[in-house]
Amino acid sequence: MNIVKDDNKYGKFLREIKERIYRSQYDALKVVNKEIISLYWDIGRGVVKRQKLFGWGKSVVEKLAEDLQKEFTGIHGFSSQNIWYMRQFYVAYNNNPKLQPLVGEISWTKNIIIMSKCKNDLEREFYIKMTKKYGWSKNVLIHQIENKSYEKFLLNQTSFDKTVPEKYKHQAKLAVKDEYTFDFLELSEEHSEKQLEVELINNIRKFLIEMGGYFTFVGNQYRIEVEDNEYFIDLLLYHRVLKCLVAVELKIGSFKPEYAGKMQFYLSALDDKSKLKDENPSIGIILCKSKKRTIVEYALRSVNKPIGIATYKITDKLPKELQKYLPSPKEISEKLKNM
Repeated sequence: MNIVKDDNKYGKFLREIKERIYRSQYDALKVVNKEIISLYWDIGRGVVKRQKLFGWGKSVVEKLAEDLQKEFTGIHGFSSQNIWYMRQFYVAYNNNPKLQPLVGEISWTKNIIIMSKCKNDLEREFYIKMTKKYGWSKNVLIHQIENKSYEKFLLNQTSFDKTVPEKYKHQAKLAVKDEYTFDFLELSEEHSEKQLEVELINNIRKFLIEMGGYFTFVGNQYRIEVEDNEYFIDLLLYHRVLKCLVAVELKIGSFKPEYAGKMQFYLSALDDKSKLKDENPSIGIILCKSKKRTIVEYALRSVNKPIGIATYKITDKLPKELQKYLPSPKEISEKLKNM
């Protein structure tokens, strides 16, 4: 057979082989990673057990690191600092049977970041699951933790429970935070909606990163025409995982109930005039300077379009007044169960 005359079939065959090789390499890496995590767990457990049994102090870690590095020259991972991490790792998860199988699903470096930077097991569970599910890199993970993504996920106010298909619901909730931090903007406390829009466009890469990493920019002042009337959406994005258009309206004041009605109109028009056949229904984000949570709850109660109400700020700390709205540990555990 002349392969040259059958380029398409050979090309398909080659792609299949490449995909199989990549899949095999990925599966092999996962096995290696699980084995490393298991090894480090056993070392951490061994140190804890013998410290209790024989009354050994901190010096055992230094001695163990020195001897292991002599024996396994050229193999990284046996520094005294890393062995201390192994001990902390075992202590942190020893009494948590839910998290023990999860930690082997992500790399050792990411486990250390989560263990060091997260305050409790529920927060750790969130970041472990998100890192595994969405393949967050080390830098993305650090950014998500420093940006309080866990708290913002728990606080978010959307109509997604009743308007988004079940298989996309969780990702949609992750796609819309309760609060966004635009600390890269050079804006005074008093600014107009136009100034906010221009600054976001001028910092589009940072803006899209803050939005969550799966967004692409479609346009600003996106025009839609209905019955010879023109309407303009402040920002139009596209979410690559949800496969839908995302309309963003910018408001420099507090949320008003009528904003939800206007967004419903925009989403209906987008679905009718801009959405492609293979795309999912559009989502709306109303981005305000502030909001009263009960007013938002009432405004979203009867809407039939997927809308999220979020706030923005230009500093990176979660306001203390929002802490009272965080769910109880039992409620948080229920939220994380289906992730």
